[in-house]
Amino acid sequence: MNLNTTKVIYRTGVVLTALWFGASGFFELTRNPIVWDITVKLGYPAHFIYILGVAKLSGIAVLLMPNRLPRLKEWVFAGIYFDIIFAFFSKLAVLDFMATIDAIIAFTMVTITYSMFRRLYPAIYAHHSTPFNPINV
Repeated sequence: MNLNTTKVIYRTGVVLTALWFGASGFFELTRNPIVWDITVKLGYPAHFIYILGVAKLSGIAVLLMPNRLPRLKEWVFAGIYFDIIFAFFSKLAVLDFMATIDAIIAFTMVTITYSMFRRLYPAIYAHHSTPFNPINV
């Protein structure tokens, strides 16, 4: 896959992720019944829903910054994955499998977006000149 295709897929994925999770975060902060009622039905307390809304909107702001904060974007992707996984299993436990379809779609979309992110921003690991020795830490 060439670089331009990777960029287009990544940017499209970021925009779709921003729309999806941005709307969800906004709905959580405004107590919109589309999101709020389902989240309460799943057993999550109100204060958690507000925190989740703030976290989602903050994460989306980071994702939308072009060519900046790649390490923080890693954390945002991790947070989005946690949100999706918790939503999937909560819905599976309390509702039914059909209620998890949105989580499955989100997981697929974010996985493709994240894989394009990794192609554009390969992880750089520091190499130590001496082997790690836990005794010296």
